[in-house]
Amino acid sequence: MPLLVMAGMVASLIVHPAAVVARQDGPGVLIGEARDALRSGDGIAAEMKLRAALAGGASRAAVAAYMGEAYIVQSDPDNARKWLETRDFDSPSAPEGWRNLALVELQIGNIGAAGEAYRKALTLAPNDAGLWVEVGRWNYAAGRHLDAIAAARRAIELAPNNVQALRFTAQLVRDSQGLVASLPWFEHALRVDPNDAGVLTDYAATLCDMGRGTAALAATRRLLTVSPGNANAYYIQSLIAARAGRYTLARGVLERAGTTLDTMPGVMLLHGVLEADAGNYATSSDWLEKLLQQRPDDRAGQNLLARVLYLSGQYSYVIQRFSDVASRPDATPYLLTVLARAEEALGDRQAAGVLLDRAARGPQPGLHVLAGTSSVADLLAQSRTQTALNATEAALKHSPGSYDALSLAGDAALAAHDPQQAMSLYRQAAGIRFPDGLFLRWLAALDAANDRAGAVALVQARLARDPASRVALMAAGQQAQAEGRPLRAAALLRWLRDNGGSDDVAVLSRLAAVEVGSGNLSAGLSDARRAYDLQRASPLATRALAYALAATHRGSTEALALAEKASALGAVN
Repeated sequence: MPLLVMAGMVASLIVHPAAVVARQDGPGVLIGEARDALRSGDGIAAEMKLRAALAGGASRAAVAAYMGEAYIVQSDPDNARKWLETRDFDSPSAPEGWRNLALVELQIGNIGAAGEAYRKALTLAPNDAGLWVEVGRWNYAAGRHLDAIAAARRAIELAPNNVQALRFTAQLVRDSQGLVASLPWFEHALRVDPNDAGVLTDYAATLCDMGRGTAALAATRRLLTVSPGNANAYYIQSLIAARAGRYTLARGVLERAGTTLDTMPGVMLLHGVLEADAGNYATSSDWLEKLLQQRPDDRAGQNLLARVLYLSGQYSYVIQRFSDVASRPDATPYLLTVLARAEEALGDRQAAGVLLDRAARGPQPGLHVLAGTSSVADLLAQSRTQTALNATEAALKHSPGSYDALSLAGDAALAAHDPQQAMSLYRQAAGIRFPDGLFLRWLAALDAANDRAGAVALVQARLARDPASRVALMAAGQQAQAEGRPLRAAALLRWLRDNGGSDDVAVLSRLAAVEVGSGNLSAGLSDARRAYDLQRASPLATRALAYALAATHRGSTEALALAEKASALGAVN
């Protein structure tokens, strides 16, 4: 700290107490001024006012809650805890004291202690909307997702225009109902306070994820106006540029964000993508390794790191690095294919063939893990269905409002051939979060129950909440194909192919079948050959090429051989 600043602080400590002794209400006035400073985010000024109040005769109990908050604002949880852990607060400050103690406990990872403090704060201030938002965030962090939703609802009931309540609700809606549904909540918050940096950040990020780059860019520019140099704004702008394929621009913009966001998973992944595009494979792999240290199961990070290591010629290392991940039933086809190419580069075609066969079959669902148990996927793979059901029942009792427990129980019910129970559990889980994996498993449960109308309704609902969802568009294409609507099926599958799916074997194979079936033989044969060249061990691609060759009356011997090969490969996904 500069000496002049320190001297000024010392001077304030010397002058202020003397000044307030002459005023009968001095300590109370200073405490009020300290609270004003806290509301404006000035923790140092608040600390100085509170120390002056103590020197002027204020009790520790009268200032402890606010002194703790002053240190929280200064990012000093250790000193904050020293003031708050005694739990000695006078009546006017007690709600804030317990609330601030909860925040400190959260900062140091004491989730249970934070809950105890929040419960005490709610007893004293049950109608504080801001407190309910904090309680909701605590519940969410603790895995009590339904309780978090209830807390957000209570906050909105108490204060319909509370910006933080609106922001928290928007975030929950985004997780459960999709990007489109969350926009009105963010926009309501911005009508209340157009300059709230947190809401602007979330709003811009949501627009970016929806593919609305122009609107997202406008939101980031507004964010930079109200918060100059905001790192989140530059990160989102970089992401917009990267998604538009302008990687050089994206790198330059991301550099302007500085290093404050470098521990965020999304930022680390973006660095990895941009460095890989620039051919800086060593730097890219460094970023991606940092990401996987923080989030070992991040699929995008795993896939990109495998590709970077392969492109840099580290064939043996990429196989060794991802051997454990590749051995799991849910390993992605992309990762398995990259490892297969590495095996081929090392001359081991047999090992490559095994990996390509697994890539063709696709991943097996069910990655959820319960504390103290094997993964449910492993239990089910070992035909230990009842053990899996018991494990998920215990999880539901322990965390009845948890997304993980609900979706996990749905997986076990589906494996136990109880699709109705699985759908009920998936529906509850989707009220909290609705990722692609849950959508596909719910769709599988509907198929198992032979509920075609329900499956169509689910796909349409998914597309309504996320019109660009690739998994939903693929499902819609398959449904149109099954319903005998080739024009719609072809339009959907062609869009997927032309928008990032030119190497997607499933998209190309199904599109080829639709094209051939509607008489577009040349296009169908072209797409079928592309799919087969990408993955010769895929029964879907093999059957598509056999069908296309037979329909065009070309290579009848090859078509027959391919049909026999497809049968030998097994069921088509």
